[in-house]
Amino acid sequence: MNTRILVANGLIAALYVAISLSIQPFAYGPLQFRLPEILNLLIVYNNKYFYGVILGVLITNLFSPLGLLDLGFGVGQSALALGLTILFSRFIKGELNRMVICTLIFTFTMFLIAWEIALVYKAPFWETWLFVAIGEFIVMAIGIPIIYSLNKRLKFKELV
Repeated sequence: MNTRILVANGLIAALYVAISLSIQPFAYGPLQFRLPEILNLLIVYNNKYFYGVILGVLITNLFSPLGLLDLGFGVGQSALALGLTILFSRFIKGELNRMVICTLIFTFTMFLIAWEIALVYKAPFWETWLFVAIGEFIVMAIGIPIIYSLNKRLKFKELV
């Protein structure tokens, strides 16, 4: 991994952690709006952003009230969704279309987070999945125009 990729991923991870911890009450639990999930959309521009997002999730989940369990479920869900986005992006033209697919994949795979919350809090699975999926969808849907606009200036594909 070259220095440029390392620095870009370090910045992504740091940004993910900083945003998560600044909104900590909303970043964890059965009803969550984890704003740095917007950074998941960077995978549409370059697969190399995978490492920064995963590292950001891992460090953020070290502070989770769910403890080590959140490391497995949270990192696992992110890795699965990012991997599926990379896979499906090969067949989808256009960055906006890939962002929509990324958003839908992340929304769907929130079943893993719902399962974790259901295990810990004895919450009903389907209701929990609905709530965390809605939160994920809202955050990432809001993120699409933000990341799209930032890309015009920053050119995410060329940064790494």
